[in-house]
Amino acid sequence: MTSYDAIVIGTGQAGPALAARLASARQKVAIIERKLFGGTCVNTGCIPTKAMVASAYAAHVARRSGEYGVSIQGPIHVDMALVKARKDQISGQSRSSVEKWLKGLANCTVYEGHARFLGPQTIQVSDSLLSAPHIFINVGGRASTPKLPGLDQISYLNNSSMMAVDYLPHHLIVVGGSYVGLEFAQMFRRFGSEVTVIEKAPRLIHREDEDTSATVREILEKEGIRIELDAECIRFAKRGEEVIAYLDCKDGAREVSGSHALLAMGRRPNTDDLGLETAGVAVDERGFITVDDSLRTNVPGIWALGDCNGRGGFTHTSYNDYEIVAGNLLNGENRKVSDRITAYALYIDPPLGRAGMTDDQIRKSGRKALVGQRPMTRVGRAIEKGETQGFMKITVDAETKEILGAAILGTGGDEAIHCILDTMYAKQPYTTLQRAMHIHPTVAELIPTILGELKPL
Repeated sequence: MTSYDAIVIGTGQAGPALAARLASARQKVAIIERKLFGGTCVNTGCIPTKAMVASAYAAHVARRSGEYGVSIQGPIHVDMALVKARKDQISGQSRSSVEKWLKGLANCTVYEGHARFLGPQTIQVSDSLLSAPHIFINVGGRASTPKLPGLDQISYLNNSSMMAVDYLPHHLIVVGGSYVGLEFAQMFRRFGSEVTVIEKAPRLIHREDEDTSATVREILEKEGIRIELDAECIRFAKRGEEVIAYLDCKDGAREVSGSHALLAMGRRPNTDDLGLETAGVAVDERGFITVDDSLRTNVPGIWALGDCNGRGGFTHTSYNDYEIVAGNLLNGENRKVSDRITAYALYIDPPLGRAGMTDDQIRKSGRKALVGQRPMTRVGRAIEKGETQGFMKITVDAETKEILGAAILGTGGDEAIHCILDTMYAKQPYTTLQRAMHIHPTVAELIPTILGELKPL
């Protein structure tokens, strides 16, 4: 048995930063990784997918080059092997940087292997037994496989196995009309595949406002992506070399014939093989580790950070989990998960930047609200770039002047949203942002203008 002050399980976004912080405080730390350093973001999530999005964007702009007065002779060809190689190089560099950093940390020992609890303070990794009064679980999540009839008859892809694709599917069927599915759908359409998106709900990304969902659908359909909604009974079959997806329960069901299928229907935490029951750590019905507002589990001395705790599911929420735990443990702060504001982006092109509450949530809260909105066709920066799809929308409390939520679906929306998000964190009224002088020409310069044109929601 080797004793440590702290054990960190997993090297995703929260784990390495926490291990480094604890080690710098002269604690003896062990960090454990069973597979790839860097977790989902580095290996199958943000970094590799956004590298592929960049390649798809380059192909898209090349095809539109004539609109900008640029002549390119002949058809645009995408070499998927080179797209994958570029993605692998970017992802691999990030992964090796994380590994090198951790293995070079003073006061920190890296263990490679599968971690399993033998008790609330004891971990086994291969033949090693480790103990510590403080254990931090940062094991992330993976794609979930829905129980759809006929899946056993076909080969299918998920967000992880898509990273190995170095060819162009003739017709990609994407099951799931939310963030992961839509990013891959547009990406592969721009690479040259035929693409169909199948969604059970009556609209895409149904957690968003209806105007956002409708505009995203328009953007994708304009690029030739087929959208099939209200798919109440999805099932699969094989017909020769083709994959057949049936969408309805009744006779004469709608069907889609394609060459490949991508399942993008949610994720599950990597908690089912850690021996959590041996340590007495509670999980919910979906396997997410139950934590309080400070990310402590029900067992004293054990915390859960990142995707495995079900309190965010994004790289930025995972890193913020680290900041909360480190601030509370080492700085005597009282940071809480409930202090953070919902914020995320959908990286189709143009991207969606979101902050705070949706319009539906605001209406259900009973608050009197005002909303300002402007199409990207009236944003100079978007016009200059030739990227005028989408809109900007900001909603505020009519009485307190607090900013309640915002959506920027348009070029630069993933960056401009932070003007609004930072004002919300500063707890300033919207008038503070309304009176700010922004730089021209930018997307963000229209935010004060929109706040001067508010109407009842």
